[in-house]
This record gives sequence, C-alpha cells and structure tokens, in this order.
Amino acid sequence: MKSTEGLQKDRDFRKVYRHKNSMANRLLIIYIRENQEVFNRVGFTVSKKVGKATVRNLVKRRMKESYRKHHHHITPGYDVVFIARDTASNSTMREIESAMMHLLRKKKLIKKKET
Repeated sequence: MKSTEGLQKDRDFRKVYRHKNSMANRLLIIYIRENQEVFNRVGFTVSKKVGKATVRNLVKRRMKESYRKHHHHITPGYDVVFIARDTASNSTMREIESAMMHLLRKKKLIKKKET
C-alpha cells in the first residue's frame, strides 16, 4: 500500500483549507486535516504571484521532491497542503526542504524515532 497519495480534487483542497489548521514560515504555508486513513494525501500549490510558469513549475518540483525524500518520516492519517510563498521563487532546494521540515516538526507530524 502507498504511504502517500495526491490530493487532486478541488473539493478535497477546500476541505483542508476550511479546517483552518495552518502554519507558515518565510517560504511555505502548510494546511493539515486528519483524514481517517492509513496514508497521507498531499497537495502542492503555487500561485501566479510566485512567477511565470517555468518558475512555478520549478518551485512545485522542488516541493514535491522535498516531500518525497521525507514522506516515510511523516505520521500517516493526514491531508496536507503546501502553498509556496512568493519568496520561494528565489530559494534553493535545500532551503525549501528545510522550510518544509520546519513546518512538519512544528505541527508534530514527524514520527518519533523507535529505539
């Protein structure tokens, strides 16, 4: 079974936004909502404020790759939406990854290490 699926329908994004459980940092905004499943569903959005299509696609690819690298550390059972702020257009992959992990830690979505 997959540990992550994509949020694709507009109504799913709206449910997460309506839940109003969000946090932001300099580069990203995160919205989360419990989904009563054994996997996470994740969505990424980048508005036109960030830049032209090539810049938006680059930022979205970086966000997706950052999530992919760390998805196995994230507690299952949530719908998660990441929104890029306009400052993300000038950011490196490492900065976006760091911002994403910061938000996930603050929202306590990172699994505890088993010892």
